[in-house]
Amino acid sequence: MDKPVTTSAQETALACLDGIQPLLSAWTRTIFDFGETAWREYQSAAWYVERLKREGFTVEEGSGGMPTAFCAHWTNGAGPTVGMYAEYDAVPGNCQDAVTVKQPRPGLGVEAGGHTDPHSGLGMASLGGLLAAKAAMQHHGIPGTLRFTGEPAEKVRGSKPIHAAKGYYDGLAGMISFHPFYMLPLCNTARWDTHCGAAYAMIYRFVCDEPESWVRAGDGAPIPQAHSAVRAPGANDALMTMYMASKALRDSMLPHQGGWSISEAILTAGQATADNLPAGLAEIQYMIRVPTLRMAEQVTAVLDRNAAAAAAISGCRYERHWVSKSRPGLANHAMAEIAYEALSTVGPPRWDEAARAIGREIQVNAGGTATENPFIDELERLISPQDAEAILRRDLPPSQVNSTSDDYTDMSWHTPTARFYVARPALRSTNGHAYPSWVMNALGGISATIDPMVTCAAKTVALAALRMLEDGKARDAAMDEFTARTGGGVGGTNWIAPLCDYEPPINFRWPEYVTTARGRDWWIPSNARTDQPLRTSPRGEPHDRS
Repeated sequence: MDKPVTTSAQETALACLDGIQPLLSAWTRTIFDFGETAWREYQSAAWYVERLKREGFTVEEGSGGMPTAFCAHWTNGAGPTVGMYAEYDAVPGNCQDAVTVKQPRPGLGVEAGGHTDPHSGLGMASLGGLLAAKAAMQHHGIPGTLRFTGEPAEKVRGSKPIHAAKGYYDGLAGMISFHPFYMLPLCNTARWDTHCGAAYAMIYRFVCDEPESWVRAGDGAPIPQAHSAVRAPGANDALMTMYMASKALRDSMLPHQGGWSISEAILTAGQATADNLPAGLAEIQYMIRVPTLRMAEQVTAVLDRNAAAAAAISGCRYERHWVSKSRPGLANHAMAEIAYEALSTVGPPRWDEAARAIGREIQVNAGGTATENPFIDELERLISPQDAEAILRRDLPPSQVNSTSDDYTDMSWHTPTARFYVARPALRSTNGHAYPSWVMNALGGISATIDPMVTCAAKTVALAALRMLEDGKARDAAMDEFTARTGGGVGGTNWIAPLCDYEPPINFRWPEYVTTARGRDWWIPSNARTDQPLRTSPRGEPHDRS
């Protein structure tokens, strides 16, 4: 395949990115070090808002009713509007410093948030592409508008269904969606037919606010915490019953095909004193990742029944609160070709000897064996969308249209959407050695190892955006395909409307950083030094660290 010819505006964008590369590197590390998790990305969102305002964008803060979301615009006159976006949420329990050994960021324990994908690099690559496209539009007088949204809580598929329902993706000529590679063959390529699937996420809240109804009037003492009185089971028991019942019935929720998954996280448990009182509140979140909406509805029906039964058994009532109702993705070949052509122009990322030396050091520190090239071969190769699609389909039944999970899919029902992936550093294994999760997290924070991905992706975003702005035929082809696939565009016969019929779920006890008289810490205090082994007796029985 011959390398595509670039326009003068695209050359300007590439030169711009070469010039600001040191800034992108520093900014990526800034977001990495914030390590803020879903719905609590206060510093990260504020950083983006301030940066965008400095760059001449008008910014709506708290877009869609989400405090850590935003929507920014910059216009150069009448013309098409192209969309890009940043994600910046990290993952609880993955706090890792940008070093070659397992070590949390200073002053924190491993329970704190850390970037795994990493969204720190995802957001910065898109921002770099945005700024380069803007510079080229200004220099060459290209009319049009750039829209850049800040998307919190991607790990729970949080913001995009809400933004979609409230119109933030309407009126776009196209959306450019970048994500770091996370599975083969989706590395240095673009999605073709098989886009990500649907996802539902909800919180079941169990409340024991009438424990007196557990016993008959006159039984026991009139004091609720009396040791002689019958005690209601309470919210903890409801949560445990829900947890175990849903685990036990998982095989009966869906057929054994389709690559579906259900995961749970306990947000709140206890909420009572150590006295003889039942726990008053407990909350558990479920995330359902499935190819189709029908499957999501089927699992939800089972979970609803389990929650009702668990509440009845435990003397509680229950509430279901939505976190996400996200649609499966819609393909657009014209957009995939635009993104992949841009990526082909840039070429895959390359890691120099300094980065490889770091990779070898981590191989050894993580219990492996150093290799001459510590990174897997696929990182520096391109694979066409069609070839990647063929490999992806090998493990999927012919009837399955969507697979795996990400909420960019909600954008794809409002505008032609390209989804492309650029390699992030991944270590080569020897003798079947499995690397622990801190390895990928560290590689995503060390500048020498993550910068090649950020630079490559930023250039790809910029070239794709300028193609959409300059090439009317390419733009029309993408919109014509979107109209055909949806049966008439937004509102068409095959179009799936937004599913969001709930308020942003921002008021739950999401994990976060807190400031107390003891200073800033994670909500699970790191006073117990997690880098010190638990002392044991000669028989291996644990002692405390005091």
